[in-house]
Formats: sequence, structure tokens, C-alpha cells
Amino acid sequence: MNSLASLDVAGKRVFLRCDLNVPLSNGAITDDGRIRASLPTIKNLLERGASIVIGAHLGRPKGEIKPELSLAPVAKRLEELLGQTVDFISNNGAAVTLLENLRFTAAETSKDDAERGAFAKELATLADLYVGDGFGAVHRKHASVYDLASLLSNAPGFLIQAEVEVLKKLTQSPERPYGVILGGAKVSDKIGVISNLLSKVDVMAIGGGMVFTFLAAKGKEIGSSLVETDLIPTVKEIIETAALKGVTLVLPTDIVIAPEFKESATPTVVPVDQMPSDQMGLDIGPDSGAAFADAIKKCKTVFWNGPMGVFEFANFAHGTQVVAQALTEVEGISVVGGGDSAAAVRALGFKDSDFGYISTGGGASLEYLEGKVLPGLAALGL
Repeated sequence: MNSLASLDVAGKRVFLRCDLNVPLSNGAITDDGRIRASLPTIKNLLERGASIVIGAHLGRPKGEIKPELSLAPVAKRLEELLGQTVDFISNNGAAVTLLENLRFTAAETSKDDAERGAFAKELATLADLYVGDGFGAVHRKHASVYDLASLLSNAPGFLIQAEVEVLKKLTQSPERPYGVILGGAKVSDKIGVISNLLSKVDVMAIGGGMVFTFLAAKGKEIGSSLVETDLIPTVKEIIETAALKGVTLVLPTDIVIAPEFKESATPTVVPVDQMPSDQMGLDIGPDSGAAFADAIKKCKTVFWNGPMGVFEFANFAHGTQVVAQALTEVEGISVVGGGDSAAAVRALGFKDSDFGYISTGGGASLEYLEGKVLPGLAALGL
């Protein structure tokens, strides 16, 4: 495996695959964490005399040009953070050029190897070397992530190296007790990682919308809450397996409910045994938050992916706030697993430095923890 330090980049053009898939609201970036995470590699390449062509994506345009998913706001923010000119699309001679959203080209995400390969060859004409640093996309077999790396001398960037080092700590002899907190909307998004981690962790806490499938599996009334009824048998097996393996499975004992999914909805706290049939759960309750925090703070290694409730609504952000605070108090390593979790901690006023590590890739982190081979890492020899 090459390292970034071992690549001779002076006077060379480097194609740098970054993950600049930032959240936008009315065309404005609401969290620039992924842009900032790319800066160490960009600055290192520039300091060593390389010129850089950055490839990235934003959202899922599915091969169509969608102006609202243009990387133009990202180019502007990157220019501000670097303090130097960034050419956007047209190469006017600046040391840094940012290409338009690669997913505007259907071949980038094509399932057809030949289509992807042809697009990768086009991209390869833009540079002499390839550096992969878009960790949030390494679980995708995409042209700029997977195929392009095989066409040029390559190395992982600093971000990917850091992410892999952290994930190895979580999968290879983690310090115990080892706890995992999983939230988010759907159990189906997390089944693989839950099943794989049940044999590795000491504590597993479940919150967010996915908890209602667990509560339904235990025979609880869940009202109009989000539920995946087809997964109830699978969840029952998970609950049984956790008990057999001696894993402490922490589920909420109380829930914050409301009559509708609305920011102005009036919150009410009820025990999990007393959910009205016409209400929906939008956060774990205060007793649950305290129990989750207590379980987390006893662990030496903690991984968290997925908010505990609808953190974007102030009335339903308390559970996520409490869990985030507990992670800042872990004596060992605490890892926030990208995606909505990373956005949540920043939105709630926490600093990146409050945690052991904030990953840039939610899906990529989960698939790594599932034990899957990630195409973008395999292409870089990792």
C-alpha cells in the first residue's frame, strides 16, 4: 500500500476524490464539517507542489443535472477555508480545481463495469496520480471511488487513513466495556451492523425511530410511530440473541410523544407501556436518556450512529443531546459515526474536539463494522 507521504507529487496533477456531500438549506451550507475534514490532505498536496483536481458528489441526482445539487456553494466555501482561488469546473490555472457534481454523469454510479470504466478513463486524463480521501463514499463501487484508483498510481489521503485507524480500534480488540448506541429512522438500515456487533459488544442501546420496531416486537403499543412490521420476527431474534450472549440491550422506558410530526407539536412524556394509539413517538424520554447516559459513561469504547429522536425539532432533541453529552464524558474512545449523528452534535452546540472522533461517513462506517469489504478501500489496498 502506498501512503500519501510516499507519493512523489511535486509538479504533478493529483485527482483527489473527496467527500464534500454537505447538507444544504436554500442553497446555503448548514454544516461544513466534511469540507474541513478534507483540508489536511489538500493543504499537504499543495505544500508539496502538486496541483489538484477535486472530484466529489452532492446528493443523489441519479445522472441528471440538478442545479440545486451543484457543488458551486462548496467551491465558494472551500475557497474561503483555503484562503486561495478555487477554479470551479473550468480550469483557469489555479492550483485547485473543483469539478461539478460527479453524479450528474450517470456512468459515475452505473452498475455496468464498462460504463463506469469508460468514465474513469475520462477522469484519468485530468491527472497523473490519484488520492482517495472521500471516506463517506468508499462503500460505493463508483467510477471515481473504485475504478479510477486502478488507472493511476494511488494512495489514501489523511482522512481515510484516520477513519480506518479508528474503525480498526472498534473492530480489533476494543477496550472494554464496549458500547454501541444506534438510532435513526429504520431498523432495516442497521440490521447488518446490529447482527455483526452482537457478538462483539457488551452494551447495545437502541433509540430513534427504529426503536418502535423493537418495542412492537416486545408486544408494546406504539401508536402511529414509525414501524417496520416485516422485521418484527428478525428483531425478536436479535433480542433473544442479545440475552443469550449476555449483551446488555438498553431500550427506552419512556417516550416523548406528539399527535403529529411537526416542530410545533406539543410533546408529552409517557411510559412505554402507556402510548396512546393516536400518538407517535418522536424522542426517547428523560428517564431513558438518563439510563442511556449511565450505560455509555461506564464504557471504555463507544460507537454512536443515529440520533435518538427528531433532533431538528427543539421539543424532541433532548434524547440526542443527553447521549451526545454522555459521549463527551467517556474515559476511553468515543466515536460519532458520521451522517445525521455528526450533524446533530454540531447543531446542538458541541465541538468536534468534545469527542474522541467524528467520522465523516455514516453508511461507510456501518458497513465496515458489519465486516463488509468496502470497494473504495480495497482499491487503495486498505
